[in-house]
Amino acid sequence: MDKKRNFWERLTGSVRMEEEPEELRRDIMRGHKGNGKDQKSGNHWIEEENEEAELAVDIYHTPTDMIIQTMVAGVKPEDLEIAIARDMVTIRGTREESRTVEEDNYFSKELYWGKFSRTISLPHEIEPEDVEATEKHGLLTIRIKKVDKEKKNNVKVRSL
Repeated sequence: MDKKRNFWERLTGSVRMEEEPEELRRDIMRGHKGNGKDQKSGNHWIEEENEEAELAVDIYHTPTDMIIQTMVAGVKPEDLEIAIARDMVTIRGTREESRTVEEDNYFSKELYWGKFSRTISLPHEIEPEDVEATEKHGLLTIRIKKVDKEKKNNVKVRSL
């Protein structure tokens, strides 16, 4: 059934969504995640708690290096794993929550705690052995040397 759009919908170009079940609305307002299984109700997804979050990254390059930066505030260096191949980098880690606060005492809970990862396909071939990873004030910077395809090496032949 096609409903007439109200003034606000016409003004903003928005569309009216189907009403959510009352129980889901209450859970969302309380910040509950439901039963921990993927569920779909209307346009709302309730994420499984054991999933890994995807890490946000910035990637740029210089003439000689590929640089990857990401925020890992609150993560100990020993809880980070960086795997590097010729054309791909994977960053994994865990952000542990050290507080013990009852769920009912939260007004808002937006910080992510738990496992995270990101696999990045790089536009340039890199040297997996020539890598420097540093962390300062929660910003992880990974600097990887690009493969120099213009580099040439002259080899002298020895007589035996």
